[in-house]
Amino acid sequence: MIKKNNTHFTPSQNLISKICSISLGFLNFMEFNCSICVVIVVLLVCTSLVSGGDIVHQDSVAPSRPGCNNNFVLVKIPIWVDGIEVTEFVGVGARFGPTLESKEKRANQTRLAFADPPDCCSKPRNTLTGEAILVHRGNCSFTTKTNVAEDAGASAILIINNQTELFKMVCEPDEADLDIGIPAVMLPQHAGTSLIQFLGNSSSVSVQLYSPKRPTVDVAEVFLWLMAVATILCASYWSAWRAREAAIEQDKLLKDGSNECNGTEMSRSGVVLEISIISALLFVVVASCFLIMLYKLMSSWFIEVLVVLFSIGGVEGLQTCLVALLSCFRWFERFGESFVKIPFLGPVSYLTLAISPFCIVFAVLWVVYRRISFAWIGQDILGIALIITVLQIVQVPNLKVGTVLLTCALLYDLFWVFLSKPLFHKSVMIVVARGDKSGEDGIPMLLKIPRMFDPWGGYSIIGFGDIILPGLLVAFSLRYDWLCNKKLREGYFLWAMFAYGLGLLTTYVALNLMDGHGQPALLYIVPFTLGTFLTLGKQRGDLKHLWTRGEPDRPCPHVRLQPE
Repeated sequence: MIKKNNTHFTPSQNLISKICSISLGFLNFMEFNCSICVVIVVLLVCTSLVSGGDIVHQDSVAPSRPGCNNNFVLVKIPIWVDGIEVTEFVGVGARFGPTLESKEKRANQTRLAFADPPDCCSKPRNTLTGEAILVHRGNCSFTTKTNVAEDAGASAILIINNQTELFKMVCEPDEADLDIGIPAVMLPQHAGTSLIQFLGNSSSVSVQLYSPKRPTVDVAEVFLWLMAVATILCASYWSAWRAREAAIEQDKLLKDGSNECNGTEMSRSGVVLEISIISALLFVVVASCFLIMLYKLMSSWFIEVLVVLFSIGGVEGLQTCLVALLSCFRWFERFGESFVKIPFLGPVSYLTLAISPFCIVFAVLWVVYRRISFAWIGQDILGIALIITVLQIVQVPNLKVGTVLLTCALLYDLFWVFLSKPLFHKSVMIVVARGDKSGEDGIPMLLKIPRMFDPWGGYSIIGFGDIILPGLLVAFSLRYDWLCNKKLREGYFLWAMFAYGLGLLTTYVALNLMDGHGQPALLYIVPFTLGTFLTLGKQRGDLKHLWTRGEPDRPCPHVRLQPE
């Protein structure tokens, strides 16, 4: 049992409570370092995305017509020098030409030759007998280069970009000769430089061209789904248990004739912050401003700042969760109830003092080694602990506030994932989530798992917002059920939990149908969870009470608070 003390809370609870109050606009002034509030701001407003990584790129802007209507696919290019495989590059296939083989074992190993002239805008001087030809970009169209290379006897053409990133090769509007029989692949500048150096050393260079497909379902998506559902499940039960403990304690005070009971205010004072309608509406404004800031400032140094802030929040979350978990055991319970006063922090339990060094060391080790292959485990542990802690502190008081908040979050998601492209030329949410131009995998405010059976590697990710925002409604449903003494099937939590799981599952189905393009998970989760809640409330006649009053006033005479 997790006990709640009405007069003493751990520093973690006090600190995160203050962070949430500032970042969400709940309270006006609180005394603590303002930089810390960025942790919760980032958690709640910057990322709401499920992604598996893009390998296929449909493009409705580039010209498309018969002979020039391929999807843009990433291409793997293993390199052999004198019969020894030395490296592998990644290019992007052209809009024109035949589709590439998807199986490595079926892809032919072909000798590579450098074009003379290098731009391949005229017939090459060197004789080609089925080699892949390496050419520079520029001086003529991509299709012209490819047609010249095919006529000269090349089996494929590799075009070196004049920039570091990849470029989508399309057809010119007035081009007619699009009956192209060899594949064309764009290479980044550094790859072309390396290949030219290999060829310049009089070495025999060979290449393979193939574009492997992702598996329909990767195990990583299954585990990520389980992680998200389990996180909300644990947070909801913890929140409901604390609410019931507070109600039982308040009920005892009333029976003893105490006049200090002031409804819900007493049970929620000091540690729980309720979202208001104004806060829910301000969510879109604050979230959008912060997201634009992340988009504009995205760089390696800015990622470092976010890593530090995430680590601070992770320490607080991990400490709070461990203290609550250990307090369930009698041996640790007395240490959790014994306090010592510490300057600037106030009363701190001995259990908290014992746990804090471990949490700090854990976070520091993650920061130092976060680029190694299994660092995602530490990031997920810190993230889950912080999400659970936030869901204990931030609560929606009724269904009306929950509806406004989730509706605003849905609109925010749709705009910054899809509708921001015309304004910023890129999906702002996807750019921020992946950390483009930052030199890293992306911002740390994500749960992620490496794709285990994906030939392209990468991670499946889910933003904290996709767990925290619907989690507020799910936790509210369980508190309502317990305080109204509703059985599992008669209550709302079971159906809200099922709706969340189904909504997230639908998100992953859409993710696979879109070939790995990042999807706004709230687009699917909000209709499922909110729609289920509103429909059930209407059918059962509870909607009016859920909409305005929410959780019953405590203590409630007709509610039996003690567990069965």
